Amino acid sequence: MSVNVKPIADRVLIEPSAAETTTASGLIIPDTAKEKPQRGTIVAVGTGKKDEPMTVKNGDTVLYGKYAGTEITIDGKEYLIMRESDIFAIL
Repeated sequence: MSVNVKPIADRVLIEPSAAETTTASGLIIPDTAKEKPQRGTIVAVGTGKKDEPMTVKNGDTVLYGKYAGTEITIDGKEYLIMRESDIFAIL
């Protein structure tokens, strides 16, 4: 996937994974009870800071904090933009 956005410094653009729609036992989760996803795929990466190169790259699936990042809409699609330090792990 290609997005015409280039984050600056240590920021990354993430496409959040879809929220779970059913439980493990098959119960349907209503929209009002869905958990905000805490994982997603990186679609754009900044250049890093002078002494801190980026450790993530496009296509990485990552875990991040529940309230991390800022939601933005690009071409009608929802993304999160956040600092690399808000990412907990690469899966």
